[in-house]
Amino acid sequence: MVCEALSLTIPFFTNLASKDAKLATNRYNLCRSTPRIRCSSSSAEGPVTADKLENDYALTGTAYDFERGTISITRESLSSPKKVILVRHGLSTWNEEGRVQGSSNLSVLTEAGVKQAERCRHALAKMHFDKCFSSPISRAKTTAEVLWQGREEPLVFLDSLKEAHLFFLEGMKNGLFHSYIYTYKIMQKHSASIRLNDIQNLEAVDAKVIYPKEYITWREDPANFYVNGVYPLRRLWATARDAWREILFTPGESFLVVTHKSIVRALICTALGLPPERFRSIDVNNGGISTFVFNKRGEAMLKSLNMTAHMYSDHVYLS
Repeated sequence: MVCEALSLTIPFFTNLASKDAKLATNRYNLCRSTPRIRCSSSSAEGPVTADKLENDYALTGTAYDFERGTISITRESLSSPKKVILVRHGLSTWNEEGRVQGSSNLSVLTEAGVKQAERCRHALAKMHFDKCFSSPISRAKTTAEVLWQGREEPLVFLDSLKEAHLFFLEGMKNGLFHSYIYTYKIMQKHSASIRLNDIQNLEAVDAKVIYPKEYITWREDPANFYVNGVYPLRRLWATARDAWREILFTPGESFLVVTHKSIVRALICTALGLPPERFRSIDVNNGGISTFVFNKRGEAMLKSLNMTAHMYSDHVYLS
């Protein structure tokens, strides 16, 4: 596209006699015109039309004709443009206690967490959603049920929206986690399978003393955190891509997604083409809302990140 700016030079009159100044002003008024900007297509196809914009424009604003301005998360065409709202679940018991939750289902929504979910529902009340997708893990499931209350479509629970499985780090509290040592002692004592209540009530031991390498790697280099033959964060990136495909190939144009902090981070990063090494570059609060739009090629644009105005006021989002 070629744009021409038609500029106008305005004369500056100074030190002119009154008669001369009047004459100059009259001549200027005769040739005065309104500044204009004229645009035309540089191609032989004629002017740029709305259809051409739809087909040719990536979601990079004015990055016209730059094929790799963004990446397609789906690698296939979508039936229509999509809008996706991501919401992190409300405050949970283990959030309150400062514990790493992972894929554990022992942490449930607190009273404050329910109120946060209600604030999210109020904030999004003016927006239409074709479907709501949620993690089936309790704290996210309860948040989604509160958010979706009064809507006709049933909730859709996706395993691909579950939180990362962090093995023995789950239950960690401020650098402490429930050690396998305590689990083993209880198994020896009872000669039986461990009950969930037993694990929940285990004494905490210092992670940096018992598992210093694993603990430091998880905190400082999570992409290379390796446990039980698995890289949990790298696996989460693959899971996030699966979740995007499940969501974006669903009929409809506007979706609500309720899930957990780590998978929200992974969803954001994978949509933007960021690797697992960027995991801790993004933070999302309880009840934080983020917005993506996708064009028909499956290219993403992040429109808002971790919005929390609704947590401190009666703010309502309109789009």
